[in-house]
Amino acid sequence: MAKILIAEDEQDIRDLIEFTLKYVGHEVVSVANGEQACQMAKKIMPDLILLDVRMPVMSGYEACEKIKNDPKTENIPIVFLSAKGQDSEIKAGLQAGAVDYLLKPFAPDDLNRRLKEILDGVA
Repeated sequence: MAKILIAEDEQDIRDLIEFTLKYVGHEVVSVANGEQACQMAKKIMPDLILLDVRMPVMSGYEACEKIKNDPKTENIPIVFLSAKGQDSEIKAGLQAGAVDYLLKPFAPDDLNRRLKEILDGVA
């Protein structure tokens, strides 16, 4: 399965996402903010990155742009997973370089299905 990096500042949500992805066999690394996501992306070179939008230290948008502007990590697909579902938020996420923008709350099966579609399209 895939190696997936999660950046989510809320521990309970991070744990739920991690459990959801590990349940289907993914290797998961999780961090609590965007700055850590940028550092960890370069270190582990994940197959996909899941970012929350609103996080301390560095927002998901800023982290996405930084990851996409680094030649080492620019080809890693990024998906936003956020409760912020306004059109302007979704547009900002896609403009920052994300391949998709998924809304919380999510059904675990739907999350796994969508990530599989993205990973299959990238592989």
